[in-house]
Amino acid sequence: MSTTRPFPADRGQEPDGAAPSAAVPEAERERPLSQVRRLRLVGAGGTVSRARDFTRRALQDWGWLPAVNADQRAAAEDVLLVVSELVTNACLHAGGPEELRIGSGPKLLRLEVVDAGSGAPSTRTPHRPGRPGGHGMFIVQRLCMDWGVVRNADGAGKTVWAELAAPA
Repeated sequence: MSTTRPFPADRGQEPDGAAPSAAVPEAERERPLSQVRRLRLVGAGGTVSRARDFTRRALQDWGWLPAVNADQRAAAEDVLLVVSELVTNACLHAGGPEELRIGSGPKLLRLEVVDAGSGAPSTRTPHRPGRPGGHGMFIVQRLCMDWGVVRNADGAGKTVWAELAAPA
């Protein structure tokens, strides 16, 4: 697990009219993303379903859905599952998520959930498949190319991110 790679800058206007974030110089971008969308989740009801619906719309706009083959369908389902797990973890362990960010690049999709919590997510060790609960980050680890945590500069809160490969 990598824990230090920040989110690359987004480009252009958000669909809901929000301003784009500050630009990061091209040389600092490890994996440039062509599109980024944001969903504010503070105080929202039905957070997990709202996050999944928002992600599903982004996947439709970016051509992941409707899936044209089994690999694309599986990739989209993996993205939706990872969003559910990250948002659920923020709800259960960090006082709720503040924002979901989804970035699309030519070879990957990056998910980020921002929260005000001080704890760090981790996989349960040893993993016990028959035991209820505690499987979220194990699922994230298994489905994603990489994931990590970036602490906010002011010390309050964090961003939990995960990257998935784009379907072939």
